[in-house]
Amino acid sequence: MTTQEVADKLVEYCRANQSEKAHNELYHADVQSFEMPNMPNPHIKGIDAVRTKNKEFDAGVEAMHSAKISDPTVVGNHFTVTMHYDMTMKERGRMNMEEIAVYEVKDGKIVTERFFY
Repeated sequence: MTTQEVADKLVEYCRANQSEKAHNELYHADVQSFEMPNMPNPHIKGIDAVRTKNKEFDAGVEAMHSAKISDPTVVGNHFTVTMHYDMTMKERGRMNMEEIAVYEVKDGKIVTERFFY
């Protein structure tokens, strides 16, 4: 797949809340994931670690009130997506979360993901 195809597919899966399908189809086995410094799991490697991180996040969500995922912007083998969430977290209450996600694609698979918020 091209970077544009990977980007479009990831957005489709995110909008449908199908992260497991995205991980299975679009991510490289040795993917690296970067969160902001001082956050849990600031740098992890491997698809299993990414799956675990997402499951832990999902387990902390009490209610998702709305989610907006932008169309991707593609430049070379990178793309970016903005994400806006209105959610209630089990231990932190209701909150709005906005982030920019930057992905790198090689050989049709996501090899890095970086989140800025």
